[in-house]
Amino acid sequence: MQIRARRAICRSMTRAFLKMNGLGNDFIIVETRGDTPFRPSPEAVRALADRRTGIGCDQLIAIEPSPTGDAFMRIWNAQGEEVSACGNATRCVGWLVMQATGRSQAVVETRAGLLTVTGAGEKRVTVDMGRPGLDWRDIPLAEQMDTRGIELQVGPIDNPVLHTPGCVSMGNPHVVFFVPDISVAPVAEVGPMIEHHFLFPEGVNVGFAQILSTDRVRYRVWERGAGITKACGTGGCAAVVAAHRRRLAGRRVTVVMDGGELEIDWRTSDDHVMMTGPVAVEFAGRLK
Repeated sequence: MQIRARRAICRSMTRAFLKMNGLGNDFIIVETRGDTPFRPSPEAVRALADRRTGIGCDQLIAIEPSPTGDAFMRIWNAQGEEVSACGNATRCVGWLVMQATGRSQAVVETRAGLLTVTGAGEKRVTVDMGRPGLDWRDIPLAEQMDTRGIELQVGPIDNPVLHTPGCVSMGNPHVVFFVPDISVAPVAEVGPMIEHHFLFPEGVNVGFAQILSTDRVRYRVWERGAGITKACGTGGCAAVVAAHRRRLAGRRVTVVMDGGELEIDWRTSDDHVMMTGPVAVEFAGRLK
């Protein structure tokens, strides 16, 4: 009965979509400019995102008209909650806009602000992610703390498994634990616990970073509302910012994720974080 109900939800929608991904972080992207607004219920989003009975995705994206940019990108996570930012999705949407306009640059509006997207080669895109939020109120945290290393630990008080993570907002909240060996990091065990920790009133994306060198970081993530994903663009940016603030890495870093690599440059000239990586088109379909 539950499966039939979910299929009925999908059949009730008659929208064309593209399935795309950035480093395996995958999206259902619906073009709604010049069409009626697309406002799926949380139940409908969960049905579409379900990898067993729906299409399957980490996030559902709607491309809408923007009064200030080339397009507005609306984002729902797999649990049906609307969120403000997604770096990998911004690359995909920006690439689509550039393909449609024939230009080498596009401006994508999100709830977190305007993001400039620039072509960087064959199906490679650079996004100006803007300045990171580093104040405790930017994350936000429930109480005042130094975001270089907040008072949070996992495990026994006298011998914690994880402790003192950094926090960064990249338009969405991130906490980054530094670990000696990413292969044994407890992403699936700790991620859902920290995602809903009382310190993070809006929830949080939970990252685990291993410093390989000053210009190379291995990163895995438990995404808020999506779980473990193959990559997270904003998370990769947050990992570099958090690592540099702890003097563990430089400002230009390759972030190695399960789905591939991102090039991150936290510029000194204007404090903006630049993210470069690939996009991929998987298939087209129709929600009906």
